[in-house]
Amino acid sequence: MTRTDDSRYLKGGPVAQRIIASVREDAAIAAAEGFPPKLVSITVGDTAAVDVYVRNQRAKAALAGIGFEERRFAADITAGELEAAIHGLNADPRVTGIIIQRPVPAHIPIKTLQAAVHPLKDVEGMHPASIGNIVYNQLDLAPCTAAASVELLKETGLELKGLEVVVVGHSEIVGKPIAFLLMSEGATVTVCHHMTRSLAAHARRADALFVAVGKPRLIKADMVKPGACVIDIGINSEVGPDGETRIVGDVDTDSVKEVASWITPVPGGVGPLTVAILLRNTMVALNRQRALYRATYGVADQLAAE
Repeated sequence: MTRTDDSRYLKGGPVAQRIIASVREDAAIAAAEGFPPKLVSITVGDTAAVDVYVRNQRAKAALAGIGFEERRFAADITAGELEAAIHGLNADPRVTGIIIQRPVPAHIPIKTLQAAVHPLKDVEGMHPASIGNIVYNQLDLAPCTAAASVELLKETGLELKGLEVVVVGHSEIVGKPIAFLLMSEGATVTVCHHMTRSLAAHARRADALFVAVGKPRLIKADMVKPGACVIDIGINSEVGPDGETRIVGDVDTDSVKEVASWITPVPGGVGPLTVAILLRNTMVALNRQRALYRATYGVADQLAAE
């Protein structure tokens, strides 16, 4: 049975299509009211891998009716100059959200750039304030990969209240946000990391297992509870016996799929959904900006477009 027709595979594509269709309706309404949503992508240096992501984001934004502009900066730009450019976008009312493409040159601290983006325009959910809001159950604008992973779990129909969840990996933008998002839904969450003792013992307890550590095929079948949902967020390059390079996840999919009831394929699982979440976040950001305008000026926000 192929990945195309195996019901055990949680594929991100169909879910992404539904989200983009919903965003398109909201974007059309906003544009008709004088507030067309617009994204600005920032690329630093000449990175071929980034171009692939930018083209994909541009294409999906077009499907959703969201404007998309790419701004490129030389690799030798200073962190201060780049921050100034971001502050200019923060002040531009025509810009709904700002995307910082990764990687950036080593001399530019990525966390500084993330913090430079105004929280109201942080469609990637990377600003410290956006991460912190999740702790306070403000869940509508979360880091894209974390939100996409949780969205796929919801596709299973499992009751999240009381669900035993194990997250392998505790990064600030994936593992930790997943944990807080699911705790807000009433799940019981355990977070494992490189200092965790007996990872397998924790993993085998999970009704839902999320894995994001960047280690190819780390999770084997004997580490998974029968009937569990496994969300594989890892993306790793691996050279096969034939000498060909292929993309694999952090889960040994071929063995684990015989144990789990649901598993995300790599590629084709979480990845296709992340851009759809980015576009949904864009509309959340736009609504927040319009609400602030109304609260600040006490008039219908349509006047802001005049």
